[in-house]
Amino acid sequence: MSAFHPHLLDRRLGTARLAVWLVLGVLVLAFFRTQILGHGKYQLQSETNRLRPIPLPAPRGVIFDRNGRVLAENVPGYTVSLLPAPEANLRTTLARIASIASIDSADMERVLQRARRAPYQPALVLGDAPFSVVSALEERRVEIPGLLIQAEPKRHYPDTTIAAHLVGYVGEVTEGERATKRFASVRLGGLVGKDGLEREYDDTLRGSEGVRFVEVSARGQMVREAEAAANLAPVPGADLHTTVDLELQRYIAQTFPAGQRGAVLALNPNSGEVLALYSAPGFDPNAFVGGISAPYWRSLNESAARPLLDRAIQTRYPPGSAWKLGVAAMALKRGIVGFRSRMPIPCRGGLQYGNRFFRCWNAHGHGDLTLTEAIAQSCDVYFYQLGIKLGVTTLLEDANAWGFRGRTGIDLPGEIPSEFPTGPEYYDRLYGARRWTSAVALNLAIGQGENAQTLVQMVRLYQQLASDGRMRTPFLVRPSPNRPTENVSLDLTPAQIAGLRRAMIAVVEQGTARGSRLANLQIAGKTATAQNPHGPDHGWFIGFGPAEKPEIVVGAIIEFSQHGSAVAPLVARTIAHYLGVDETRAARIRIAVPADSAPEPFQIPGPPRIDSLRPIPVPTDTLVLPPPPTR
Repeated sequence: MSAFHPHLLDRRLGTARLAVWLVLGVLVLAFFRTQILGHGKYQLQSETNRLRPIPLPAPRGVIFDRNGRVLAENVPGYTVSLLPAPEANLRTTLARIASIASIDSADMERVLQRARRAPYQPALVLGDAPFSVVSALEERRVEIPGLLIQAEPKRHYPDTTIAAHLVGYVGEVTEGERATKRFASVRLGGLVGKDGLEREYDDTLRGSEGVRFVEVSARGQMVREAEAAANLAPVPGADLHTTVDLELQRYIAQTFPAGQRGAVLALNPNSGEVLALYSAPGFDPNAFVGGISAPYWRSLNESAARPLLDRAIQTRYPPGSAWKLGVAAMALKRGIVGFRSRMPIPCRGGLQYGNRFFRCWNAHGHGDLTLTEAIAQSCDVYFYQLGIKLGVTTLLEDANAWGFRGRTGIDLPGEIPSEFPTGPEYYDRLYGARRWTSAVALNLAIGQGENAQTLVQMVRLYQQLASDGRMRTPFLVRPSPNRPTENVSLDLTPAQIAGLRRAMIAVVEQGTARGSRLANLQIAGKTATAQNPHGPDHGWFIGFGPAEKPEIVVGAIIEFSQHGSAVAPLVARTIAHYLGVDETRAARIRIAVPADSAPEPFQIPGPPRIDSLRPIPVPTDTLVLPPPPTR
């Protein structure tokens, strides 16, 4: 039997005590670290498990017209969301909601996609829930874990389709948008402007979101609101005051031919303020609030009429005879012609140039005309010869200097640039060097050929003619006083501008737009027909009034209307309505004149007489210009 050694027992006890103290020390240090040093971290984690942050959308700023009428506002609405939870739980909950609300499998998948992209945020189920659905869901709240119903401001557009392209609409921010600097701060599921003023001034209108916290149970059901002190109130967006005259916008929408496609744009020629911008067909921006339905979205995108397209700034058309005022301004500026100047060859229905016969729209011809008369009657033959006098290089230089191959800079998103050749090298690339002739000047002179302009671009040309000749950028919201001003001008004298106005008065009083003449208001304007290879031609008319001191310029294009004379009455009535003038049209006078009578001289001491123009006999001989020189 071995002897018991006391010192061996003491050593073991010492080792045991040391181990115990070491363990107690580690525990004390761990508790100290957890309770004292890590108190804030673990308290936050505990609170995070118990509390859920709920974003509070900021009310968007209200959009007003120039007289304080509402274009876009906020009304009470409800959203239905689900608090974060495992995907399997969300699927089960969505199935219960589907039995109450009208959501299909595609809608359910979109909710799950939102939950995957933002796993710590509530997943939106219904962005604009009807009150009946909200009531039914509230009654079954116990059966639907994680259900979150919020009263939120909902965007509303009182005039629906009337101002849809102008105001735009809002929608949920996309991943692509969040990747840009402008929308990087917007949370997934947040609303941003998608088009129109809503898009252009989104930074002003959006405001800053707030946040509130709710306490949830272990099953994810909301128990109660957290202390109010922990919440952050949203900051509403700023209101937007525009230059739009909503009453005029409504009038244009009411008088625009039903079922037709086109656009109307009205400006203050002396400032550039946009008074109205209407595009047809339109769409309902309210349908986008809370998420657009798939059938309606398909109908908008698959429609041949393309209702989402803003035809005032996003469609190009050949300007046709509306371009002739620009060509006349070029020739006057350079001293090539005066208002009494005549061309060498009278109009006999067309012009032979080289081996090609260029027709006039009037097959019977207009005879020997001055510049004023040629504008009034929109004589192609006169402007063919004027284009030859100017030359291709001059036509291209002046058009580019006046901005006819760019954008106007109107404060709306999506404006496309107009198209126009940059210079003679354009034709070298198109046809090959020395394989084209100066005959291209004939087409350019009458607004055809390689020339496609937006409505806003053409209205800006007439804005210059209706003011002092200086270009003013169209705008819907008054720019900052520090914004640099345009320094582009037609470089015409006041007398030349006045002469062009008199010629445009003759268009309405005696010329191609005489069917739109008003008894109580003198209007200046120009008709145009845009060639359309896909069907009937499009009709233009751009005019302003009162002719002697213009306060408004209105341009309109109606697709497939065949001629500008069909568009002129719409513009004339719009101008009269804005000015508060009786819109009664003057009686159309039909006068029989012998074919062999001599034409009376064209004079405009005041408003021209309707009966001062008479038919001109058409000679039977054909005058031919020499062949065009080859470049």
